[in-house]
Amino acid sequence: MMAIYQSRALADVAVEKLRVFAQPQRLMILSYLLGGERQVADIEAATGVTQPALSQQLAELRRADLVKTRREAKQVHYRLADDAAALCVRTLEAMFGADDLSAPQTAPAPRPVRPRETPSVVRPQNIGAAVFARVG
Repeated sequence: MMAIYQSRALADVAVEKLRVFAQPQRLMILSYLLGGERQVADIEAATGVTQPALSQQLAELRRADLVKTRREAKQVHYRLADDAAALCVRTLEAMFGADDLSAPQTAPAPRPVRPRETPSVVRPQNIGAAVFARVG
């Protein structure tokens, strides 16, 4: 396997795939499809992506060869195209801590406010931008 740094064409392909993954609705759809083949109505219900946005995002995922379709009468079923697509989605979930999202998010405690210090005597070390840039 060739490393990306060795081929501009390979880097261009990787960047295009990453662009497709970098849209929240598409990433949600792909994540849902990790569970297997799904109908459009199921994808809509699970992700909250409604028509016509869902149709647009699914079309983009088809163009990028990340999903495949199967038609059964009037129903269209979607699934991840291959193991590489599934690996990418699983990797993104691992990197961005899908399990951590369930933990309650707490804001950091506020820093105590200290009174502003002003030098009483002007010394060489107190002259210049450092005096104004000092952070409490």
